[in-house]
Amino acid sequence: MTLAEQVYEALIYMYALSLLFYFSDCIRRNAGAKRTGTGFLVVVWGLQVTHVIMRMWAEGHFPIYTTFDFLFIFSFSIVLMSLIMTRVQRSEFVILLLNIVGFSVTVLNRLWFTAGEISLHNWQTVHGLLIMHITLANLGFAALTVASVFALLYLFLHHKLKNKKWNDTVRRLPSLEVIGKYMDGATLIGTPLLGVSVVLAVLSIVAERRWHLLLDLKVIATGLAIAIYVGYFIVKKRKQFSMMIMSRWTLIGYALVIISFLSNAYSAFHRWTGE
Repeated sequence: MTLAEQVYEALIYMYALSLLFYFSDCIRRNAGAKRTGTGFLVVVWGLQVTHVIMRMWAEGHFPIYTTFDFLFIFSFSIVLMSLIMTRVQRSEFVILLLNIVGFSVTVLNRLWFTAGEISLHNWQTVHGLLIMHITLANLGFAALTVASVFALLYLFLHHKLKNKKWNDTVRRLPSLEVIGKYMDGATLIGTPLLGVSVVLAVLSIVAERRWHLLLDLKVIATGLAIAIYVGYFIVKKRKQFSMMIMSRWTLIGYALVIISFLSNAYSAFHRWTGE
């Protein structure tokens, strides 16, 4: 096992400890557990940065071209967003849910993929477009994950309030108005990022005259996901539906994003080498 792999293993253990302390705080209010969980999360972030630096040193370029790299950067973005959100009041459950996603991705990435395999580094003609496409897709994916977490919390809190089920969990959550505001904000950030990444992907196809890839399953699935989110904002502007409906719409859009990612196994787009 290389040193970079050992660092990755260590960050999984630190991540698990962070989740345990956050879970403890969410089950029973515990400021000490929350601080400890945040401390371990900072350590996880530091180990992620260390892992990337080691990979850069060994490979001679920023690790961004593989499925392993994409998921690693995604989990890095989740951790960074979580650390930023520790400054927001009553965000414990948001941070817990976000990092359940981040931890799951981190572990599955270690089990399913290997750093450096299935490289797209030989896309010479569209090299710059490829890097920007991957970066924007990753940031968009992370932002839409945040939006989906807030959508879930909105549905949960609405159900509790409607049935007048008051408990400590409900008291520790932000108001419906605040949750809806954050959901809209994250969706507003994630949608254009993902949209621009798709535009860059299409431009890379056009640049290499690989026209058949425009009908690729992944391109179509991602296009449908973006259409859902664009529809979200059109309907939102006209105020035709309640926030309950908009929350469900957000989750449907995110499900399509997940389907788009899982379609990699059947897609020719990311197997294209540009040769």
